[in-house]
Amino acid sequence: MSVQLHALLILCLSFTQGDCTYSSPHWGEWNDSQLLPTIQKLMKGYNRYLRPNFNEGPVEIGMSLDIASIDAISEINMDYTATIFLRQRWRDSRLVFPGNESVSVDGRLVSLLWIPDTFIPDSKRSFLHDVTVENRLIRIFSNGTVLYALRITATIACNMDLTKYPMDRQVCTLQLESWGYNLQDVVFYWTRGNDSVKGLDTLRLAQYSVESYYTTVSEAVYETGQYPKLVLHFALRRNVLFFILETYVPSVLLVVLSWVSFWISQSSVPARTCIGVTTVLTMTTLMMGARTSLPNANCFIKAIDVYLGICFTFIFGALLEYACAHFYTMQQQTIEDLHRELMRDFNESNGNGPIPIVTSTQPNQSVQIGSTAEEPTEQSANSDTRNSVGSKEARQGCSLSTMKDASRRAVSVFTVENPHNIDRRARTAFPTAFLFVNILYWLYYLFL
Repeated sequence: MSVQLHALLILCLSFTQGDCTYSSPHWGEWNDSQLLPTIQKLMKGYNRYLRPNFNEGPVEIGMSLDIASIDAISEINMDYTATIFLRQRWRDSRLVFPGNESVSVDGRLVSLLWIPDTFIPDSKRSFLHDVTVENRLIRIFSNGTVLYALRITATIACNMDLTKYPMDRQVCTLQLESWGYNLQDVVFYWTRGNDSVKGLDTLRLAQYSVESYYTTVSEAVYETGQYPKLVLHFALRRNVLFFILETYVPSVLLVVLSWVSFWISQSSVPARTCIGVTTVLTMTTLMMGARTSLPNANCFIKAIDVYLGICFTFIFGALLEYACAHFYTMQQQTIEDLHRELMRDFNESNGNGPIPIVTSTQPNQSVQIGSTAEEPTEQSANSDTRNSVGSKEARQGCSLSTMKDASRRAVSVFTVENPHNIDRRARTAFPTAFLFVNILYWLYYLFL
């Protein structure tokens, strides 16, 4: 049955248009006067719609690549644009001719030959260069080997992991597959293994350096069958020096600038407030600028975001430190003013009046003032009648004073005796903590 279908296919192709089977002196747009005698003999009876070794096994196609340039690598679109020279070799027994020479023909004669249907599955956009003519090369050897080369530029997808950006390492691929011919029709292989790829060793990129590359032979499995596939893997290491100078150093300098306020007097409210607010706003602007060239994906918490968040936390902490120090300073000043006023009232009384006794040291609590003077003697007559009432009031006053003492001790926990010690401790605590966090950060993202 297969032999009958094969014969029917040949008959149908023979009686179709004249550019299919070249038994006439015209081959599509080409005639005898335009073709060399050798090409005329080869094209007679040649059917470009039938692959070589039809019904005799798959065609072995060797591949090699020259990477001319990698023009752009986009983290936003997760792709890269490369210009490559793709060379394919296969043997077609119908093109055997006597001699040991090879024949290089015009690239436009590709319409007369059978060529593989190779494509790049991950390509988003691609085009064949055509200045000044289409950049194709066809060379036919005497043993029937055909060399087909072309120069193309393609934008190819590359899945990136940006969790360690900008200390990241990306592995991209360049895949070559057959569109219509499965493994029973064609077989792909690299002509010289890893040496089949040239140009990556000498490639110079703006943000990356090529760390390593290797080639593999695989199979692409689809619903329609299994197809040959060649894969080029290459690892790209990002150059972090640019980001250190552009982002990391300014962030560290802003953090250090926020520590300057620890050495400014707490009474200089405008100066310390200005430094705190300015560093916070500048750090916010720096964080926004660092995200403009990156994808706004919630799945990526990048290393640079972590570091900028750390710096912002320390800068904002320095601003809060001054707010706490200023609050306790004002609290202490209020208490001192209260004591000074009470002492002035006592001095004005010249010791004749009742002596004020302060029973609370907090400005938001009421100050009870008692008296040590004796009551008039005329009230002694009623002392017997008030003994019972006085004992009850004494018990109530004792419980009330106990509650006030407990609340006073609880509030004293949050009271700072010397608010200037806050700045003195911050001068050591903030740099030490920042240095420790930096050591952990760089150890994790560089070595883990």
